Amino acid sequence: MSNFDKLRAFRHEAYALFRNGRDALFDLMDAVWVSRSIYSFAELSLPPVFRRQWPSLYKALQDSEPPRLELMRLYIEQIAPEKRMVLAGDHTAWSRLPAQTLRERTYEHQAHPMSGAKPITLGQGYSTIAWIPEEQGSWALPFLHERITSAETPMEKAATQLRHVCQKLTTRPLSLWDAEYGCAPFLQKTADITSDKLIRLRSNRVLYGPPPAYSGKGRPRRHGNPFKLKDATTWWHPDEEMSVEDAKWGTLRLQMWHSLHLRQAASQVLSLIRVERLPDSSTTSLKPLWLIWVGLERPLLESLWKQYLRRFAIDHWYRFAKQRLHWTLPS
Repeated sequence: MSNFDKLRAFRHEAYALFRNGRDALFDLMDAVWVSRSIYSFAELSLPPVFRRQWPSLYKALQDSEPPRLELMRLYIEQIAPEKRMVLAGDHTAWSRLPAQTLRERTYEHQAHPMSGAKPITLGQGYSTIAWIPEEQGSWALPFLHERITSAETPMEKAATQLRHVCQKLTTRPLSLWDAEYGCAPFLQKTADITSDKLIRLRSNRVLYGPPPAYSGKGRPRRHGNPFKLKDATTWWHPDEEMSVEDAKWGTLRLQMWHSLHLRQAASQVLSLIRVERLPDSSTTSLKPLWLIWVGLERPLLESLWKQYLRRFAIDHWYRFAKQRLHWTLPS
């Protein structure tokens, strides 16, 4: 079967999953593909592939109810099985400042270009979990992209999405998360999900070692000595340590400590990884990168830190969706 035949079969299967407004919705999607630069949402009714009047644009979005889980299953069926699937999760904001009567409009985090400005906007938040197919690249295929309601938190939405995706996969994936998800609530909500997790930590976090043996008096201790990322005097000797030469990043010092945990998630045993770039004549030093690993098997330190770099592909997908796919253009 040729690639064109595969694409046509995929579109037919996706078309059958939709109900109301699917003809106008497919015309709208085709209009997006052929319209690289537009100034208003109504301009998407001008390409020849959109065979309706401009009011059908908004009607297609209003009437259609995409079956997200069924579409996700269809996406996964198109992917050739591989040894280990790498997922990435994050959330972004759609700023809707003029829409004062918009339902479910909430305060959302959004970076501001002006120095000193508060990174806050009014709008709607969206959570995404995507497949990262390339070890070095910027492409990401979103499996689930859903709005975060006012009754949910980004942690709860991300945990629910990860659970839905892992239930459809036949192998245990690796999921990558930014520092916002490096917290006890997220670890607790995803504890029973069949996925290994690699999460960045903020540099002000405090972890704890395993508790000492019970002394026979009082309540048994749940936490051992504190491990403060900002205070090197609280660190003990790493369980693994090595130096590697990377063509892009230069000389790196890798350190790993096992059997640590967060205070509010003592049952979630994790491994802590520190990636430090050593300065030389051609490079400058950067802040160390702190990661935590939560999985069934202890990973290979030499190659694990590179896996986290694949997470940035989801940021490129957000920019692609907003700029090239005109996601945030409708009013």
